[in-house]
Amino acid sequence: MNRYTVHNEGISGVIRVKVPLPFPLRWVNAYLVPEAEGAYTLIDPGLRTEEGIRVWLEVMEELGIPFRDIKRVLLTHYHPDHYGLAGWFQEQSGAEVFLTAQGEKLARALWDEPLTPLSQQLLAVFVRSGFPAADVEAMKEHMASFLPQVSPAPRITPLRTDEPFLLAGRRFEVIETPGHAVGHVCLYEPETRVMFCGDHVLPQITPNVSFIPGFEPNPLKAFLHSLEKMAGLEPIIAYPGHRDPFSGLADRARDIMAHHDERLAKMREKLAERPLTAYELCAAMFGNKLNMHQMRFALSETLAHLIYMETELGWVTRSEEKEFVLYSA
Repeated sequence: MNRYTVHNEGISGVIRVKVPLPFPLRWVNAYLVPEAEGAYTLIDPGLRTEEGIRVWLEVMEELGIPFRDIKRVLLTHYHPDHYGLAGWFQEQSGAEVFLTAQGEKLARALWDEPLTPLSQQLLAVFVRSGFPAADVEAMKEHMASFLPQVSPAPRITPLRTDEPFLLAGRRFEVIETPGHAVGHVCLYEPETRVMFCGDHVLPQITPNVSFIPGFEPNPLKAFLHSLEKMAGLEPIIAYPGHRDPFSGLADRARDIMAHHDERLAKMREKLAERPLTAYELCAAMFGNKLNMHQMRFALSETLAHLIYMETELGWVTRSEEKEFVLYSA
């Protein structure tokens, strides 16, 4: 695949770099946005892996961009495939790294040590949800495996959502779009109608919506509300975190909302047959051949949908059994 492409829609010279990922998404999009006097702002640099660093070194050499020209790193959210190389870039360039205060709080809670109290809380939720005891150690190893992929942690400058962010000489609105991630933002410039949308709206695939204890209590509700914000915007180009830049963002946002309506209805049908744990419902919806990485996100997404069905729709009830939590239609 081409490691980078140059885009000139709305803003000239935006460079998309495909940073490789060691899971099925294959790559994450990072964006080099040209600033005055040869400087760049880097949006979402990618996951820290040896291959990811190698690709960045090759791309920057080919483009003739020295590290000192990367003046700022902007993170749309804290997920490791976007945040992971921020600290490494800061070490190489001295760049200022921007992330929302909520995003930084969650990043610290997840990656201050190999298995943080928050990770252990999430694991306990999984166990109460019916996750097999035989797989607990493998899930612990999976959770701890992210630490080297997000190290070193960057020094964060809080990204404000109540004032514009100057990007490519233009004042971009910083739009809060929680749901896929706590503290997620999209950046939109009304005159050029350019948007950097992170993982909030993706073409062809749907963003994961996960429950994490102690932060967003109803992530699917937050996500659907955030999608409603997008339905009123019509950028000429949206630069997403995954897949290719696209147009028709409002229509795509509505498609994703319809997708979740369908998933909720299918889950309700499954629960009408008999009471299920979240893990059993997850297997019924997503299959039982998932690896630990896929299982973590599938089970967290199932929990997010169950919370929404219980608290917003009144479709399900939960019962606290001795070992597990059961859900019934």
